[in-house]
Amino acid sequence: MTIGDDFAIDALAGFLPLSARDRLAETLTAAEIDTLTHLAKAGTGPHSLRALASDLGYLEAWARASTGAPLAWPMSEATVLRFIAHHLFDAAERERNPEHGMPAAVAAMLRADGRLRTEGPHAPATVRRRLALWSSLHRWRGLEGPFASPSVRNALRLAVRAADRPRARKSRSAITRDVLDRLLATCGRGTALDVRDRALLLLAFGSGGRRRSEIATLEVDDLENLEPVPADPNAPSGDKLPVMAIRLRRTKTASADAGESALVVGRPVEALRAWLAFAKIAAGPVFRPIDKWGNIGAAALDPQSVNAMIKSRCAAAGLDPREFSAHGLRSGYLTEAARAGVPLQEAMQQSRHRSVQQAARYYKEGDIARGRAARLG
Repeated sequence: MTIGDDFAIDALAGFLPLSARDRLAETLTAAEIDTLTHLAKAGTGPHSLRALASDLGYLEAWARASTGAPLAWPMSEATVLRFIAHHLFDAAERERNPEHGMPAAVAAMLRADGRLRTEGPHAPATVRRRLALWSSLHRWRGLEGPFASPSVRNALRLAVRAADRPRARKSRSAITRDVLDRLLATCGRGTALDVRDRALLLLAFGSGGRRRSEIATLEVDDLENLEPVPADPNAPSGDKLPVMAIRLRRTKTASADAGESALVVGRPVEALRAWLAFAKIAAGPVFRPIDKWGNIGAAALDPQSVNAMIKSRCAAAGLDPREFSAHGLRSGYLTEAARAGVPLQEAMQQSRHRSVQQAARYYKEGDIARGRAARLG
């Protein structure tokens, strides 16, 4: 994202973009508009706003590079079709015909602006996302865009089909229990980073493979200690394991007022309590940045730092950091559940997936190969 995207973030404040303020100025006070805009920003979330602003910045840069003018409102059907042709071209045909797809001059301008990083066609999901934002911007301005026209819809459908590009995984490899144990083995020096990262890894995995944004925004008020449970369900009077409920804030699949939570038992609870005691955290963010001198900050850990931490731990464990990301904890949890014979529906109650189809994708091919379904022939 560039400096120019800072303004775009204000323009993407949910249902009150800047273009709507003029229409509302005669009926709402400036304070009321500011209040609603603030709520819209808070409801969307800073990371989502940055992503949307980045997409808007790309659309603006592409329009100037390809047409010599800024985005027009409403946008013409021909320009939207041009956007599809520039981004969902056939890479093999491009080898034979250099004029196929995005013109070299347009690509050069976008690269010089820091907007274009890929050499080939864009992922269909990226193109769809940017077209959806473009369409939303038209609606916010009270305009009818060309995005639902038969020609645009048909061009997009056929271009995606021609691309025949499988959806890339957010993490090439799942962080299953064996991988997790290797990462945890790098957290044994007792430093602030080690204590924090051990707690974060165990909590993210044990609570169902929580997303990095959910872990980074976790606060002490979201934690609730519950009654311990027997370590052996068949021996209720024996050793007990600690239990904690984690309240889930706004996620991709639930709003903040949904009242959802995930339970963690045993090691994750012990590691989390050890971190809170080590860092003397009694309120506010649970996971916080730590500088190179070991000083613990007061703000919440940035979600990107979760990803960077996992890659750093992978390198320390002798694993290829390119193979793993924070999302590997989520896919790894469901993969491990499949290995342990946990029914998919039960695993989904912990991971909070809404779609069976989506959750089932994380039951990796290697685990399917060990099962009976692939051996019926």
